[in-house]
Amino acid sequence: MLFAAAVLAACSHPEARGARSWNRRAAAAYLDRRADWWVEWPGAARDHGTVCVSCHTTLPYALARARLGGPPDSGASLVQRRVLDNVRARVRLWKDVEPYYANRSGDGSKAAESRGTEAVLNALILADADARTGVLSDDARAAFGHMWALQETSGGASGAWPWLRFALEPWEGKDSKYYGAALAALAVGEAPDRYRSSPSIQHHLQLLREYLDREYGTQPLSNRLILLWASTTLRGLITPDRRSAIVDELLAEQRSDGGWSVFALAASTHSIGARLRSIISSESDGYATGLAVLALLDVDARRQRPAVRRAVEWLVRKQNTDGYWPASSMNARRDPSSDAGKFMSDAATAYAVLALTAADSRQVAHSAAAQKAGIAVEHLHVQRASGEQPRVAEERER
Repeated sequence: MLFAAAVLAACSHPEARGARSWNRRAAAAYLDRRADWWVEWPGAARDHGTVCVSCHTTLPYALARARLGGPPDSGASLVQRRVLDNVRARVRLWKDVEPYYANRSGDGSKAAESRGTEAVLNALILADADARTGVLSDDARAAFGHMWALQETSGGASGAWPWLRFALEPWEGKDSKYYGAALAALAVGEAPDRYRSSPSIQHHLQLLREYLDREYGTQPLSNRLILLWASTTLRGLITPDRRSAIVDELLAEQRSDGGWSVFALAASTHSIGARLRSIISSESDGYATGLAVLALLDVDARRQRPAVRRAVEWLVRKQNTDGYWPASSMNARRDPSSDAGKFMSDAATAYAVLALTAADSRQVAHSAAAQKAGIAVEHLHVQRASGEQPRVAEERER
């Protein structure tokens, strides 16, 4: 039984009420405003009338917003459509459109990093959108084709992709190539039509699995959490022992308030001492806490149930009156009232939404299963009361 099915089962439990008490409408409104601002922001503009996809605002928006729903003709759906149409346009114009950062370096490294990063993000966004229809679109197939064409096939990074590095943690830092590879695995796992079983991609998948396995030991917990999340949709990415080790480490990092801090999760254990690690383990935030919940919800073990319950309660408590979850940059002190100062809050809000809607969906699924089981038990009691022999054994034989 999944964790959320157990802890969210009874409406009398505080966590069951809590998962439904957060303000979905306010969260949706915040995410829509921020995505709308991003696609209009001159700094995000690229050629052919497109915009770049960011790891802090656009990617999490694309993954989270559809979980919140809304009227088909609402303003929200227009923002969602615009974000998805932008991704589709860049996939279709792949040979003509310039990389995100085509002219940032004389050796062309930023152009290559841009292409690798964009290829993975495009595939993930379109695969996630298609997962709700059950049919992998031509655009998504093309995006995956671009992604596999750019996969590195030799050297120490074989199996991964060139990835943007701007010394910006946790998504464009020194360890971010692994983050990108884990996202690629998540994209394959999310894709419908049994795409993961396609014969044409098995060699690529093998290279990806080998890279994720080979580089596992050097990664910060934040990257290994993405891997754990991806493993819930693409089986066999990690061994049971490693899965258990990630859970153990994650539970040890949970703060007394029930949340997690991205400053702590993204700190590389091989490059930072315990004392400094304790100093930078600042306040809990929605990104780290949401990611932790997502990673733990589908890991079937009783020991993390109290931890996830406390994390869900933290997420519900920490949504502010404007609908979002505040978070701070790991890289610089920014004015939280500025647009750039909201980037980390954009990610925190989207991942909090992903976690809470996932917890809610597990509760609904469990409630339906419990109701079905209750009906079966009631029917059995009626049979016995009427003298009719129960047909359980007979049905089992069939």
